[in-house]
Amino acid sequence: MTAPDFDSLLAAAAGRRFAFIVGWPVSHSRSPLLHGFWLKERRIDGCYGRLAVEPGGAALRATFDFIRRTPQARGCNLTLPHKIDALELLDVVTPAASRIGAVNTVVKRADGTLEGRNTDGFGFVEALRAGAPAWQPAAAPAVVLGAGGAARAVIAALVDAGVPELRLVNRTRQAAIDLGVRFTPDDGRTLVVDDWSRRAAALAGAGLLVNTTSLGMDGQPALDLALEALPTAAVVNDVVYVPLRTDLLRRAQARGNPTVDGLDMLLHQGRPGFAAWFGGSEPAVTPALRTAVAGDLGA
Repeated sequence: MTAPDFDSLLAAAAGRRFAFIVGWPVSHSRSPLLHGFWLKERRIDGCYGRLAVEPGGAALRATFDFIRRTPQARGCNLTLPHKIDALELLDVVTPAASRIGAVNTVVKRADGTLEGRNTDGFGFVEALRAGAPAWQPAAAPAVVLGAGGAARAVIAALVDAGVPELRLVNRTRQAAIDLGVRFTPDDGRTLVVDDWSRRAAALAGAGLLVNTTSLGMDGQPALDLALEALPTAAVVNDVVYVPLRTDLLRRAQARGNPTVDGLDMLLHQGRPGFAAWFGGSEPAVTPALRTAVAGDLGA
């Protein structure tokens, strides 16, 4: 195991309170730009950095021990591949994060223990509310493509929002079935698992389509999905934000569908963590913030 570079984090913080993003790789993360914007906007003497942490429990455990023993450390965000591994290494995990089965935000509590939270579902719903205010969760079925970590948070959020029917479609059917078993509502609402070969047919009558797969991301294959069966009033959301306007979003927009890109989910999911680490109320996602992060993405 290569030890994480804690000394660089401490040097950058220079005695200030700090949080950071943990991943492997992590150099692509825009979280430092996001939280740095809010720190500057609120004139808070704090720091938000990034830390490359190898996969496997040993390096992640060492990182959590570093947070516990360092007075200025307030917590961290987690990205791939650590969101699931963290569950067994933290002192406390909120019921929401436990239900989702993944942690993306770690907060050091007053007694020095670490609490794992998941704010991805919150960020997803807030992004929809901001980008597609006319969307009514209870009005029509929702289709979710993918069965990874992002899908877990999205599905849980849609169940809680009152979607009458969820249709899960994944390239590996068993993974979608496993999520279906985990998240099937207990109030009579329907959760359906469709084969990947039926992904276009699954769009009929839907009010929301969410792509949580990596298909369409820079460096990945395009998402091959015919949209003819999707009502033009349905909202199309892609959690991918590199590129900001994926091929799916461009095609949906061209046929008149309201669209929501992945950037707003990233921005909104950061709000609760920032407030927990640096105090005060949750910061706002403003046009200036979005412009700053989008500009860094080259959009």
